[in-house]
Amino acid sequence: MRKEDKAIIIKELSAAVQEFPHMYLVDTTAMDSVATSELRRACFEAGVTLRVVKNSLLQKAFESAEFDFSPFYGCLKGTTAVMFSETANAPAKLIKKSAKKGIPALKAAYAEEGFYIGAEHLEALVSIKSKEEVIADIIALLQSPAKNVISALQSGGNTIHGVLKTLSERE
Repeated sequence: MRKEDKAIIIKELSAAVQEFPHMYLVDTTAMDSVATSELRRACFEAGVTLRVVKNSLLQKAFESAEFDFSPFYGCLKGTTAVMFSETANAPAKLIKKSAKKGIPALKAAYAEEGFYIGAEHLEALVSIKSKEEVIADIIALLQSPAKNVISALQSGGNTIHGVLKTLSERE
């Protein structure tokens, strides 16, 4: 590969690292072409960008980034694919869904401003809620007491109305 081509790839990877808030490093060593194609298709449908890159170029992209990605350097061995996503748990769900006998295997992830090194963190990454999901949960919790008060007042009003109507009909 020519030096100019490498510089372009490093620049593109650096831009992607800066653009996307969540990134997963995946080991795709034992995947055949059919499995890789299926994973790419699933990533496209889920809005996840998948790129297979050379480890040395990815490390140079990390080094040129504004943020310190040095915890990833130890994971840059073997075949590495990078999954970029806007949603923290989307790549983890794809890996869990498509993983057969640990393939593809999670090497590391950067999600919700934290580093997760090793495949043992996959379940934790699947259960991470996005910022929007957390806000929706908080709003639902805040609305719940108000809904309970309104329904109690409405049911109480119906009960009082029924009692008054019954009493007026007796006379």
